[in-house]
Amino acid sequence: MLRIYSNHPIFRLIYRSMSSLPTYETLKLSQPKSHVTLVELNRPTKLNAMNKQLFNDLKTCFEQLSIDKTCRAVVLSGAGKAFCSGIDIKYLTDLAVSELGQIDDTARKALHLRRTIQQTQACLRAVDKCEKPVIAAIHGHCIGAGVDLLACCDIRYSSRDTKFSIKEVDMGLAADVGTLQILPKSITNHSLFRELVFTSRTFDASEAQQVGLLSRVFDTREALLDASIDLASVIARKSPIAVQGSKINLNYARDHTVDDSFTFMSTWNSSMLLGEDIIKSVTASMASKEQSNKNTSNEIEFEDV
Repeated sequence: MLRIYSNHPIFRLIYRSMSSLPTYETLKLSQPKSHVTLVELNRPTKLNAMNKQLFNDLKTCFEQLSIDKTCRAVVLSGAGKAFCSGIDIKYLTDLAVSELGQIDDTARKALHLRRTIQQTQACLRAVDKCEKPVIAAIHGHCIGAGVDLLACCDIRYSSRDTKFSIKEVDMGLAADVGTLQILPKSITNHSLFRELVFTSRTFDASEAQQVGLLSRVFDTREALLDASIDLASVIARKSPIAVQGSKINLNYARDHTVDDSFTFMSTWNSSMLLGEDIIKSVTASMASKEQSNKNTSNEIEFEDV
């Protein structure tokens, strides 16, 4: 059984910082370290199953974080015993009965459903499109729509006890909000990935790492959160111009040809190379040997953007 580490120093920092951040019905935000925002899915009694409100909160939250100057890196986790148990069945029932059930014409029903799917896709794509790196800290269970969500994250860490399932085939459909659209561009073992998609079978963190879904696995949830927040803090201390420019160009390269990506980057850096962050970084690099010999810190302070 997973424990809540309420006495851990990270959580004490979290509780002190919560009051100054936006509030959402299904998300909990905190700032455990400077320029790092921790976003927790906050429907623990439902194992963070995704309903309409959670989808909408994710979109609003990550669109705001993308332009929030005080945020340079994001950690995304789940409150309670699971990262995400998939889509809330009540949400699907309400969609079928309250919305589609009120439409008689097949064409109009299909158009309404298409719009709903696109709106849901846009909610998760907000995570993918957020200009700040997003680190997923996954524990407990990550099922169905939970895998769609982590597909939209830049870096994925997990605790060793996590159970995964790409559940959509067992529900009679193909995954439509991230898993089949984004992960094939980044996973390393397509044979195993297709097996997991076609069978919907449960797999553990070891197989998730084997397929390229995870970069690191930790023995406990506490160690997972420590490492995720520490990594976010390392990223947050880098030039935000360089980090955000790298994410924007990585996503562009994923979605375009090599030639298009070179053209995009040449235009991008023709302006970014004129910025002050390069001067600060080069100066610090030149001084690093001297600072190292003196055993002193050479931390650079970059302006928010």
